[in-house]
Amino acid sequence: MNAVDGSEHYEKTSDEPPPSLLTIILDTNPHAWALLADTLPLSKAIANLLVFINAHLAFNYANKVAIIASHTQRAEFLYPQSTSITAAPPSHRNGSVKDPDTEMPDAPNPRKPSLTLHGPSNGAPASLPRSNTTQPTDDANKYRPFRLISEALLSSITSLLTATPVSLLASTHTTSIAGALTLALTHINKQTLLLSFSTNSSSTVTPAANSSSADDPTARPPSLQSRILILSVSGDLAAQYIPLMNNIFASQRQAIPIDICKIAGDTVFLQQASDATRGVYMKLEHPQGLLQYLMMAFLPDQTSRQSLVAPTAVGVDFRAACFCHRRVVDVGFVCIFCSPPEGATCLTCGTHLHLGDYGAKPAVVSRKKKKRKNRPEG
Repeated sequence: MNAVDGSEHYEKTSDEPPPSLLTIILDTNPHAWALLADTLPLSKAIANLLVFINAHLAFNYANKVAIIASHTQRAEFLYPQSTSITAAPPSHRNGSVKDPDTEMPDAPNPRKPSLTLHGPSNGAPASLPRSNTTQPTDDANKYRPFRLISEALLSSITSLLTATPVSLLASTHTTSIAGALTLALTHINKQTLLLSFSTNSSSTVTPAANSSSADDPTARPPSLQSRILILSVSGDLAAQYIPLMNNIFASQRQAIPIDICKIAGDTVFLQQASDATRGVYMKLEHPQGLLQYLMMAFLPDQTSRQSLVAPTAVGVDFRAACFCHRRVVDVGFVCIFCSPPEGATCLTCGTHLHLGDYGAKPAVVSRKKKKRKNRPEG
């Protein structure tokens, strides 16, 4: 009947792969990158990262990417940039209204210094930006989304590094991975809601077609597949135990895998994040080959990984962090009310834990020796 009344003309089937959102968290800890200056400078790592991003966008025209910097004591977006466009009032001249020029949020600023990708020069460290006041040339042979992401990333990371005072670097040596994960989850939630709203508003099907395609999964619009990739160079993250575990549980509930590319250092909780969310954890033995690791291990999305054997960590460290000393412990006391690993007093709810004679040897009652009966000989 659908062929007779023309209802099949309005049926929409989607056989294309679903769009993928890749959220990259880049650890921009200056202390850690200073130790890697001879092995893998920051400029070379960003150049390899841009090639990886271009490969992700080239897979599907609907793929998206977001880049978040996990800096010292804060986390912020590198791409897309947060721009606030203020509309200026129209200028009246000779009785005529002249509209001002519209400021484009993704237009490059030629006067803004940007980080170069050619490594150090004149003895300058590669982790520090170098000013480039020349206006970038618009290459007509370069794909426009690639150029916009490259210019936005270089401009944002240059502003981030130059705005970091030396006093702040001397006071802390950690990075805010937990804050970056929170920004990543909120961005993924926002993009998922926007995609579902756009697909629901653009779908104009008849009731007959809607009823016929209700049981057909191919007629439904493809959902957004999201994943998080963390490029980590820092070590200890025990001070961020609670917010980090909350982000891990939220990602696990939303089925968002967290992939870990451990360039340097070693952290317990990133191993747990990858294991709990079914992500990929890889510690690089040769950081110089960062691009090869990214292309081979982290480029396939969730759909492609069903046909591949993804690399995983052999042994996962499931230890927790102590609240009182912020150290990773093997054995700790657990509060019966809020269940964190604690010492004698819970620092979360204030409950005093009665430890008793913990550590003392248990009292062992000696067994009674059985008397042997003397059997008569013969």
